[in-house]
Amino acid sequence: MSGIQTIRLELCSPLRYRADSALVPFHYEAGAGDLLFCFDLDPDQSRSIEPEDACFLGSLVFAGRLTESPGAQLELPAGNYLFAQERDALNRDEFIEMAIEVQKDGLWERLTPAARLYGRYLFEDGRAVTQVFRPY
Repeated sequence: MSGIQTIRLELCSPLRYRADSALVPFHYEAGAGDLLFCFDLDPDQSRSIEPEDACFLGSLVFAGRLTESPGAQLELPAGNYLFAQERDALNRDEFIEMAIEVQKDGLWERLTPAARLYGRYLFEDGRAVTQVFRPY
């Protein structure tokens, strides 16, 4: 995947989600709403400039749907992120490739990315969008 542009993003307010254990990462269909998946990253791979694709993602921490409810249990916290997005829903391999590019860009800029990764899927302007948020 070429042409991924990583930017630094300051998320000023958290995005709140309600847990939905039926959600499947790396699968998105129009009308599914705004979905968030949170992953822990393999500790060794999360600091490598050349991580191994197969070992990069650790466990799924949570999956959720955007909600306006004040009692939402999950969130994409406010804070500083390395951020990238691509049009059209991405499969697992493409998602990991995008997340690794974000990591490489952050390390190249001498940032210390956290060992956590958020993947957000939404439908915008008639197309699915995949976003990667990596706290630093």
